[in-house]
Amino acid sequence: MNVFGAVHLGYLVIETQKFTDWHRFGRDAIGMHADEPDSGTMRFRLDENDCRFLLRWGPAEDVTTLGWQIDDHETFDHILNRVADRGVPLREASAEEAALRGVERLWRFPGPKGLTQEIFTNPLRSGRPLSMRATGFVTGEAGMGHVALTTTRPEQLRGYYNTVFDARLSDYIDETISGMKLKIRFLRVNQRHHSIALAATRGLRLDPIRTRVQHLNIQVAGLDDLTQSYQRVQELGFGMALSVGQHTNDRELSYYARTPSGFEFEVGWNPIVVDETTWKPTTHQGISIWGHTPVGQTILDKLTQFARAARSLREREDTVPALAEDGIPDD
Repeated sequence: MNVFGAVHLGYLVIETQKFTDWHRFGRDAIGMHADEPDSGTMRFRLDENDCRFLLRWGPAEDVTTLGWQIDDHETFDHILNRVADRGVPLREASAEEAALRGVERLWRFPGPKGLTQEIFTNPLRSGRPLSMRATGFVTGEAGMGHVALTTTRPEQLRGYYNTVFDARLSDYIDETISGMKLKIRFLRVNQRHHSIALAATRGLRLDPIRTRVQHLNIQVAGLDDLTQSYQRVQELGFGMALSVGQHTNDRELSYYARTPSGFEFEVGWNPIVVDETTWKPTTHQGISIWGHTPVGQTILDKLTQFARAARSLREREDTVPALAEDGIPDD
């Protein structure tokens, strides 16, 4: 049974102690609906689903969990069996944990880079009205956007998402950033051009990023939503990582802001949709047709990244080997 097309990125869990800053960032700058935080949690909504971002109190300042919506119970059980058959531990979440995420059926298992993977069915839709600065966000059958990871073991991470979700390769990008040559692999699990991006250095494998997720992406409904949120991010004093630009591969117009936790938050508009009957993976030179100019990176920031990259040589990245097969080499 192939599960491609029945899997959609549904929510992310973020651990942070910066609730006040995140509330301003998510609601006032990006334009999402924000539920009022309680003592230990806060949620953002993009659409009728009760939760798209769950923020939990803790020191990580990072994404800790990816939540994947599965279309039906048969596919859900098939994915659970894939994981269990390879000896990887599974755990059913409590009713309270499911309620926090706004879902009915919820199981979890280990993922690469310490990112817990959760799968669920039947997102809850309470019908509570949305209060958003944006006119809307594009979710639906394509899921809520994507996440990008830096990795020293890209073949194994690609193998993991192929094993679990039958992910398909959309394309590659070759890029040089701060003197480091990168190859970025873009994986899709439905018609969205990619739900997972994997960036790795060529030659000596280094990882200069502190967080598990380098950036996450959401898609706004209109061009005005993009430009107005870009202006609000700057007016409210949040950092900008990359200015507005257009990507070479999915043609999305976007910018990258810096979240209060330090990883980047891409707001995009109008990416292409993959046609499975005609699509063929290709390699693009550079991430952008135009724009995406780096903003505000200091010498200290660069030195910190180089130091982190050097430390990564001594660290072994977790790939969940039982689910990574032998890795998938580049086509």
